[in-house]
Amino acid sequence: MIPHKHVVDGRRVRYAVSENARAHGPEGPGSEPIWAVNLHGYFAGGGMYWRESSNLAEALGWRVLNPSLPGFAGSDPLPWERVNIAEIADVVVHLLDKVGAERAVLLGHSMGGAVAVQFADSHPERVLGIVYRDGAATPGWKHRRGLIVSLLAPVLPDMAGVADLLVAAILDTPDLLVGRRLASTVRGLWPDARRNLRSMGRTLPVGSMLMAMDLRAEVERIVGRGIPILPVWGCFDRIVSPDTAREFADLTGIDVVWVPGGHSWMLPRPQGQADILRHLRRGREFVADVVERRAQLLEAESAAARAPATGAAAASPVVGGATPPAVGGATASSIRLVR
Repeated sequence: MIPHKHVVDGRRVRYAVSENARAHGPEGPGSEPIWAVNLHGYFAGGGMYWRESSNLAEALGWRVLNPSLPGFAGSDPLPWERVNIAEIADVVVHLLDKVGAERAVLLGHSMGGAVAVQFADSHPERVLGIVYRDGAATPGWKHRRGLIVSLLAPVLPDMAGVADLLVAAILDTPDLLVGRRLASTVRGLWPDARRNLRSMGRTLPVGSMLMAMDLRAEVERIVGRGIPILPVWGCFDRIVSPDTAREFADLTGIDVVWVPGGHSWMLPRPQGQADILRHLRRGREFVADVVERRAQLLEAESAAARAPATGAAAASPVVGGATPPAVGGATASSIRLVR
């Protein structure tokens, strides 16, 4: 991954791009490559996902962009009054324009899943598909249950849910230490974690935004537009719980692919996502849907360019208006363990 910086509206944004500059699309050398954007979770940064993105670039031939979203991992924060999911998604638009990527697959983890949903709702013609990973776009994860909530709710009702969320984050941490590459994992996580610790106040407005956010309507619109979606969840996730995964599955009609691990299962297992997309049936079907949607978008774009000026509006590059079948043909949530 090659690190870069870009200025958007006077604010510095850190990002990195995979090193495979000669990558090409399915049509062969010289064709436009498939781009992917790896959107990180809360209190993380793009650097934490470098190992995973390198694996994706090598295994799938995609060019991968890793942004550190505003306020995280050294990127300048948005002004308080502009902290909302649409503004964060707009930064991703600027970065895609910067690297010359017209459209991309969005891999959204946790908070990044919400950013991916907002981006796809606002710019469907620029989205090839969404890998929605332990995402926070729907509100189920905010409805906390368990012993801590039961004990604190009668005396500190406003703090019970927050306390349970903090404990869940602590309990989820050991999963990051699993695997044969512990030293590599720590080296990958520490630089962005250190930057976030030094500027923790910058992230708090984003946390408040997430607690108030509900993107169920946006999710439904994305499904209606036929954008391929592959939901993937850690089966031991304590932060964005399995109840939220089932909420997303019920909302979209798309099966959730469950993997062993916690909320951030992809960080200690950077090859896991590439393995899902290459070796699981659901993953291969998603990649095929991405390639098909790309071809449709390119054809629509070409038709729009050929159309006379008076008829250009009729040849819109936006593909899809009717509700498509669920990705992989599934209609209800089920559990699949990836080993």
